[in-house]
Amino acid sequence: MQNDVVMMVLPGCPHCKRAFDLIDEVRAKHPEYAMIKIRVVDETQEVAFAEALDYYYVPTFFVGGKKIHEGHPTQEAILQVFAAALA
Repeated sequence: MQNDVVMMVLPGCPHCKRAFDLIDEVRAKHPEYAMIKIRVVDETQEVAFAEALDYYYVPTFFVGGKKIHEGHPTQEAILQVFAAALA
């Protein structure tokens, strides 16, 4: 069963931009992840939602409400997020 993925971001964050690039790269190599939906949340726009979560850096990925990765993204981190979404 697929879990919801939430990605917390800030406008202009270079690590967030890199996360988007890595998501595209991983999906290109792993078509089984193509259907995973990611809700991208700008913490400056959805302040109450952002304040309800336990994180300090962006991008931060939550799957089913559980923090999977926080901070500088790597391909391995994106793979971990997608694997958790399909668990």
